[in-house]
Amino acid sequence: MQPFVFQSANDPSAAMQALAASGGNNVTEAPVQALAGGTTLIDLMKLDVMRPSTVIDINPLSGAWSQINLEGENLRLGAMARMADVAAHPEIQKAYPVVADSLKLAASAQLRNMATLGGNVLQRTRCTYFRDISYGNCNKRNPGSGCAAMEGVNRMHAVLGTSDQCIATYAGDFAQSLIALDGTVEIIGKSGTRSIAFAQLHRQPGNSPQIETTLAPGELISGFMIPGRWPRSVYLKARDRQSYEFALASAAVALDMQNGVVRDARLALGGVATVPWRAREAEGLLKEQKFDDALAERVADAAFAGATPRHHNAFKIALGKRVVARALYQAATMEV
Repeated sequence: MQPFVFQSANDPSAAMQALAASGGNNVTEAPVQALAGGTTLIDLMKLDVMRPSTVIDINPLSGAWSQINLEGENLRLGAMARMADVAAHPEIQKAYPVVADSLKLAASAQLRNMATLGGNVLQRTRCTYFRDISYGNCNKRNPGSGCAAMEGVNRMHAVLGTSDQCIATYAGDFAQSLIALDGTVEIIGKSGTRSIAFAQLHRQPGNSPQIETTLAPGELISGFMIPGRWPRSVYLKARDRQSYEFALASAAVALDMQNGVVRDARLALGGVATVPWRAREAEGLLKEQKFDDALAERVADAAFAGATPRHHNAFKIALGKRVVARALYQAATMEV
């Protein structure tokens, strides 16, 4: 780990002013980084992947930014709320089980006690070639150097949303529930507060995989909003071991059903894409249809229609389809 200056921000304006000095939104090279739970940043600093000269502790902001509020039919989550607190909230477990499940199935209990929601959605890829600096050719870490994963060991890598510059998988779970439920992100910056659809937060790799989000220099996520309530919802995660492991394939499903007919449906995929992935065309097949196993299989096929597998990760397509079909069945048969 490189030497760095540690500062504490006691109000949002101080944090934004300090972070704005980083210039640009290349999060790997930015000289100033915000510290919340630290469960990603400290890890990457130890690996020498991220080398900030200044770390700004934003935990003093947690009082105002850690609240959990159910406002009528909407849910608002502060960006500094801890994953464990949100997962254990009884009203979230009842009205948004997909949110609670996506948090419970992430990381370990110790990490969930520390990690914040805002930091979680901004976590970096677990790609070995990104996290091991002995590999020089990583476009996320060294733009223009190439992507070692293309012809390397790519079992954990993405089959959706890839480009010829990067196939690194987005690692998070919570983000899948947010994008499935049409969540929005509240962002605070020097120009004030703005809200965007969560689906607009992350950028597919394209020709600039090192730029991962649409956040401007100095901006911080202050909260998330989820409209409506989705008691018939599920997050299903397939992984190599039962706990503390990232998804090989996952699905966030939310259904609105009446008399066995799907009135509305939401579907997002994890573990298989470069960004949180909403399968809109696939979920459209469910609407106004009588749910059965055959329909679930058609939806699963559609969800992976645009997949581009590599040598070691082709299995993710078949696995992902099974995860989607099972998640749909579990959601459709829930007692709500």
